[in-house]
Amino acid sequence: MTNRHSTDAATQYLTVPGGTIAFDERGSGPLLLLVPGMGDLRSTYRFLAPALAAAGYRVVTTDLRGQGDSSVGFDSYGDEATASDISALLRQLDAPAVVVGNSMGAGAAVIAAAETPELVAGLVLVGPFVREPASANPLLKFVMRILMARPWAAAVWKGYLPKLYAGTKPRDFAEYRDAVIAALHRPGYARAFSETTRTDHVKAGESLASITAPTLVVMGTNDPDFPDPHAEADWISCALSATTVMIEDAGHYPQSQQPEQTAAAILEFLSASGFGASGRDASGLNPEGHRA
Repeated sequence: MTNRHSTDAATQYLTVPGGTIAFDERGSGPLLLLVPGMGDLRSTYRFLAPALAAAGYRVVTTDLRGQGDSSVGFDSYGDEATASDISALLRQLDAPAVVVGNSMGAGAAVIAAAETPELVAGLVLVGPFVREPASANPLLKFVMRILMARPWAAAVWKGYLPKLYAGTKPRDFAEYRDAVIAALHRPGYARAFSETTRTDHVKAGESLASITAPTLVVMGTNDPDFPDPHAEADWISCALSATTVMIEDAGHYPQSQQPEQTAAAILEFLSASGFGASGRDASGLNPEGHRA
């Protein structure tokens, strides 16, 4: 069953151990792989992906396992499983990529970059969870696990999503939220979502020291998932020798809340880091294979 809110590009499938991962592709040029966060669809990039493709990039957007058009029934979900899927998809696409990851997808992208650096030429971390919160409350984690249990996971997520979109909401927010919730109501998908919510970001945090790829950190100024979004972005940038761009009037999803600002920040990073669309591939090499 194809998700009604998927992009206008044809859905393709990658077979991995345990199931299939859905993705789509548009444009040509250096490869960009766009990975959503927990409980989201790849069409979270419905505004950003066309803008990047129009700028001269080959843009692939993927669903997480157990979400969107990907299958359910996997033995594991979360950061490390998603990192494995990212690396498998990049091998299938047969090109190194700059990986754009949102939320949990950012943590998975960091792990993939540490474990398969030959496949990840650069990172764009959007609203990133790349470490365990310093003040993680065990009781709160237990309560969240109960709230995200299968019988009521979809209802809780529907109520919580507007808070994550603090600031300007996309013009089609109501329609998009309905699509996200409808996807969770399909057989097996609420269970997969519930299991995904149990992930931690320990491995992502441990992987930070191994990252050598150029990195951009994009954070919404109103992101409610962090007590101080700017401080969190700066900490990550310091750990990765990265650049920080704060997106005004955006919460956890700058890619759809402020797509023009987000696209501009990403394109500037790509150009400054040697991943420009004109005459180069995503490894930063010109067609003759020499560094620019």
